[in-house]
Amino acid sequence: MNTYASVAIAVDSLRSHKLRSFLTLLGIIIATATLIFVIAVIKGLDGYIADRVANLGSNAFVITRFPIITNFDDYVKAVRRNRPITVEDFQAVKERLTPASEVGLQSQTRRDVRYGTQLWTDVSVRGVTANTIEIGIEQVDTGRYITESDDAHRAAVAFIGRDVVERLFPNVDPVGKVLLVDGRPFEVVGAAKPIGSVFGQSQDKFVYIPVRTFLKMYGEHLDMWINVAARSPGLLEQTQDQARIVMRALRHQPPNDPDRFGIIASKSVMDVWDNIFGAVANATIGVVAVFLVVGGVVIMNIMLATVTERTREIGLRKSLGARRRDILMQFLVESSLLAAAGGIAGVLLAFGLSQLVSSGLSVPTRTPLWAVATGVLLSTAVGLFFGIYPASKAARLDPIEALRVEG
Repeated sequence: MNTYASVAIAVDSLRSHKLRSFLTLLGIIIATATLIFVIAVIKGLDGYIADRVANLGSNAFVITRFPIITNFDDYVKAVRRNRPITVEDFQAVKERLTPASEVGLQSQTRRDVRYGTQLWTDVSVRGVTANTIEIGIEQVDTGRYITESDDAHRAAVAFIGRDVVERLFPNVDPVGKVLLVDGRPFEVVGAAKPIGSVFGQSQDKFVYIPVRTFLKMYGEHLDMWINVAARSPGLLEQTQDQARIVMRALRHQPPNDPDRFGIIASKSVMDVWDNIFGAVANATIGVVAVFLVVGGVVIMNIMLATVTERTREIGLRKSLGARRRDILMQFLVESSLLAAAGGIAGVLLAFGLSQLVSSGLSVPTRTPLWAVATGVLLSTAVGLFFGIYPASKAARLDPIEALRVEG
């Protein structure tokens, strides 16, 4: 009996017992679907986080009051220990950070903006230095960005995001128009290209004004942060180390005292992300392993029942010249094909779930080809492994004793 004949018999067996085959494969289907779906979500979010959240650039980082904090107790300690970033901190970092090409300052609040009779609430109003455009992800679409002269003279000028343009200036060129920010007039000098959204939250709902104008309006009690760009990606770590030395000196910290500030780069965000979803991946592996073992045991039981049902058939084949390895191959192919069918069904289920989550919940997913191949091969291997005992039992049957069994 050749491999083709074994496959044909296995396929015929699957078709003859559709419901039994489905119930047998349920564990394999769930395991494969879970594995591929989780990989698709993690891979999709990896790219999304890198592009939309950890998008500081390969040579940029931010100095903030707080580092990335993942639990409440650490946050409470940081609130007590870390004092806010100040203008004096910014000036000191700017003067002493020699590997940096740009050092900028930002602060933010949320206010109402108005143009004519149109009012929009809860808009991000941010004070920025003129070089922020060189460090951040914003790009000028029309007009210009805020300049050093605007900042030095505390000018009432504004650079606005795409959402503000579409909401307040739908059919008008915004450049040159007067926008009321928290009731105060600002001349719009430029508009940004669209940035997009992060987890459904738009990044284009902003109004940038010179940072000195911002501090004059709202004071220095709001949180500020320092944007830093190293001269090249290769100097990023050196620039971060020097920034850490400068900030620790400003806070008079002893050598063994933990940093009382945060330095956040793209790698910092991705490291936290990897730690969080590394735990998710490990938990998924445990769940998948349990389902695969359960599915494998079910396949073994079904194959043992199949051997019992087909004992007379096995005896007849042996009496007609089938060798032990032919019988072994037949049942191994059948159990492997059964499990592979479950793997393929799991792939289709995972793909459907991924599309549903991506379109319905706006969670990005990406299913790599290697994940599909791994899921199918793993399920096939489980069928092969758990089919060895039933196949060997069938191969060892005595043909004379087998023929005596009633059909």
